[in-house]
Amino acid sequence: MRKYFEFEKHGTNYRREFIGGLTTFLAMAYILVVNPLTLSLASIKDYPDALRMDYGAVFVATALAAAIGSIVMGLLGKYPLALAPGMGLNAFFAYTVVLGSGIPWQHALGAVLISGVFFFLLTLTGLREKIINAIPIDLKHAVGAGIGLFITFVGLQNAKIIVNNDATLVGLGDLTAGPTLLAIFGIVVTVIMMTRGINGAVFYGMVITVIVGIIFNLIDMPHKVVDSVPSVAPTFGAAFSSFGDSSFYSTSMLGIILTFLFVDFFDNAGTLVAVANQAGIMKDNKLPRAGRALISDSIATTVGAVLGTSTTTSYIESSAGVAAGARTGFAAIVTAGLFILSLFFFPLLSVVTAPVTAPALIIVGVLMVSSLGKIDWKKFEIAVPSFLTMIAMPLSYSIATGIAVGFIFYPITMMVKGRTKEINPIMYFFFVIFVLYFIFLK
Repeated sequence: MRKYFEFEKHGTNYRREFIGGLTTFLAMAYILVVNPLTLSLASIKDYPDALRMDYGAVFVATALAAAIGSIVMGLLGKYPLALAPGMGLNAFFAYTVVLGSGIPWQHALGAVLISGVFFFLLTLTGLREKIINAIPIDLKHAVGAGIGLFITFVGLQNAKIIVNNDATLVGLGDLTAGPTLLAIFGIVVTVIMMTRGINGAVFYGMVITVIVGIIFNLIDMPHKVVDSVPSVAPTFGAAFSSFGDSSFYSTSMLGIILTFLFVDFFDNAGTLVAVANQAGIMKDNKLPRAGRALISDSIATTVGAVLGTSTTTSYIESSAGVAAGARTGFAAIVTAGLFILSLFFFPLLSVVTAPVTAPALIIVGVLMVSSLGKIDWKKFEIAVPSFLTMIAMPLSYSIATGIAVGFIFYPITMMVKGRTKEINPIMYFFFVIFVLYFIFLK
């Protein structure tokens, strides 16, 4: 196992990989609760139960899709990158497609399945790998920094340190509230340990935050340790039923499939580049084993759709595991095993609340923004698209949108500067695609 994952080459060991995998799991364990709540439209009180997805089935599908995707990524891609049903895409699935357009959830799963199969075929051709390697190094660093700002913003929101403000869009929250104070405590503790150079500081910070939260009654003790696993039957294979319905073959469904394709492609690409940069895996502006890594999410998406969940993609929370020491695919295997165990020990996940995960996201954001120092800010033609890529992610609350903005401006500034020969032809293609994206799909 050590030889397969090249522990010595990456300067790691079983302990660091286990702590990294565990930290990644804890940072993204919220999806086991959030995804079933979202896809079952639990917040919509008057929605007919007959049209809802089964909560228990979606929970099982979520855990299994995450486990399978992470195992494939670990064994095939050898990256410390975990996968799970993506946030944002599940909201699009539930609120835009099912609730907004009145499309049956079975049809929505069918659209996800088709996008997964198409991704798989696209990856086999090597085109996805060529696309990622065609992205300029400065934009890759900007993507990493932008995602760092984005997840920091998410962490600050989850901690209620930053809240909605109708006058200024965002503002400072109530710093005297118990959960917010707990998150601030977690940030301070983690920062102290990180500053002292303690390995696994992010994970230990989460553990200490949980203990303090329980002591001060801010986190409830779980009522059960083990519970029965719900049946996945209500959603398993439901995607295939949509193919026999003539209403599935429409222009609107084509737009939905393309949206799933677009967002998944660039969210996954951005996350892969960012985590690879943080882990020191990127070599000469190229991703080793990029094809293998990219094929993992297409397999996970396809399997997840069959099981009964929205698009499965790489999780930026994996960067928390990298910060805790993960460097190889073994960490992803550990995360996968914990997702499988969560099927039986789900009640224990009740202690992993937003104030517990928020400090990890914020600290990881700090680490990821360090890639800004690698951008050539002295060249305005590089600075503009890099800055817009970075800043658009948190402001638009979308990794894909940030990438789109930067990719539109890059060819413009480079051509005006007379550096046309340095532009990869693929970047011109993206310029057109992203302009059309903002005009039509957005």
